[in-house]
Amino acid sequence: MNPLNTGSTTLWNQAPCPALVADTAGGIIALNQAAATLFPGAGPGDCLQDTAPTWLIDAHVHLSGGVGVTVGGLTSVRGRLGDRDFLAHATRADDEVVWWLFDDTERRQAEQTLREERERTALLADASSALLSSLNLDRCMEVTARTASTHLADAAVIIAPAGARRHPVTYCHRGGPVTHVRLDIDPAVMPGLSEALQGFPPVPSRWIDPCEVPPWAIPDGFTGPVGSVSVAPLPGHGVPAGAIVLLRGGRAAAFSESEELFARLFAARAGAALSAARMYAEQADITATLMRELLPPTLRRVHGVEYAGGYRASVQTDRVGGDFYDVHPGGSDDQETLAVLGDVCGKGLEAAVLTGKIRNTLQALLPLAQDHAHVLQLLNDALLTSHHTRFATLVLASVRREETAVRLRLTSAGHPAPLVVRADGTVVAAATRGSLVGVLPEVSTQTATVELRPGETCLLFSDGITEARGGPLGDHLFGEARLRRALAGCAGMPAQAVVERVQMLASDWVGTGRHDDMALLAVTAPRTTRLSAVDGRTRGRFTT
Repeated sequence: MNPLNTGSTTLWNQAPCPALVADTAGGIIALNQAAATLFPGAGPGDCLQDTAPTWLIDAHVHLSGGVGVTVGGLTSVRGRLGDRDFLAHATRADDEVVWWLFDDTERRQAEQTLREERERTALLADASSALLSSLNLDRCMEVTARTASTHLADAAVIIAPAGARRHPVTYCHRGGPVTHVRLDIDPAVMPGLSEALQGFPPVPSRWIDPCEVPPWAIPDGFTGPVGSVSVAPLPGHGVPAGAIVLLRGGRAAAFSESEELFARLFAARAGAALSAARMYAEQADITATLMRELLPPTLRRVHGVEYAGGYRASVQTDRVGGDFYDVHPGGSDDQETLAVLGDVCGKGLEAAVLTGKIRNTLQALLPLAQDHAHVLQLLNDALLTSHHTRFATLVLASVRREETAVRLRLTSAGHPAPLVVRADGTVVAAATRGSLVGVLPEVSTQTATVELRPGETCLLFSDGITEARGGPLGDHLFGEARLRRALAGCAGMPAQAVVERVQMLASDWVGTGRHDDMALLAVTAPRTTRLSAVDGRTRGRFTT
């Protein structure tokens, strides 16, 4: 089988791949020119044991002994020789074996590159999913630091833009906890950090001297000196979201060009998530600040009079709408407290914005609150001159305690008349009426005076209660008659109990159906009294 005995020596030597012939004992019989170059010093008569790599020797021994993986009459084995990868195919005839060696380096490198790319793509997908699963800024920084310290380096430090001259910094080393701190740092002392925080392209890691890393940039628990450093910006939406610092220990390999590129890809995903979380946090703060002025107030007892309110927006996910109520306490016990309940035409946020303007206007008009007609006319003028085309209905109630009674002056402007629940369960409507606010140049009103004895309640309500559709067939109005019957059973109840009772019945009536905004405001003369001596006589007074 020796090729040199076949008269094809020239073709044998010109074969494009190294080839050698060995007997079953491991002695080299022949090798072509390419094999001689691959195994310098080897020649006929030499032993494979002295010239070939271990993986080829083991394969030859197994094949000579009849053991080997044969595919189509060939036995294949892979191995490394120097810095190259080879695939060796063998054929055996009698006591000789011919080994053909093919350079497999590029294919193996392509497979390795493809495998690494798939792993990195999967890592980026997992990281993106984890980062976007929460809009909490600290959570996003924690996920970024932990992922980077696990897959990209031995430790990671996330530096966010400064707020109030201090930078939020998140630390994590591989296998360790994540810590959040706020530091007053100078980014210029860390090579590449100042540029990264401004969004400039990163400095190559080989340009950064690990000895220049400041102590604050090294997480607690990071073992050994810093061997290599990579700094990358965290791109955001229009503005940089911060920077990421990757650290490797002294014995770890330096960051390669492909690793730095992958770190930039990871930083881009993390920066987008951090920027989104920061924007969400800022918008949430703004919304919370504005919402505080739109949400119904928490009511309490004022000057010996009980107040309670209830509100339910037309949309379950909304917290504000077109209905509102307010209570503005008088400066002293002998001054009237102004209670207001109103309904702006429409629903949702746009109606809530106008509601907020009306509430602010009424608060500015408090010095004139004794004259309901004047207040409503000024409010009407303000609405007519605004860009809004919506109108509103209101009820103003000036409340003052007089000994054991509570006196109310009630003025309705296009709103359902308040209902008064007497101690015996009788329910009567206050004799007040008026025109809408924000429609006609003049507002016409009629004020009614109501006196509440202990245990009696005056309920102000929006038409979202009486016009709520539901019931057995789902399309019947709750109606004022049903509201009156509900209130008749609330005689003697505290203000909060009256509101909760009506809210519960109205909610049960509409069920899961659509409804308008619902608002309630109860004013109650408390039952509880105490005895006090005045001029030697005992007189009943409210406890306060």
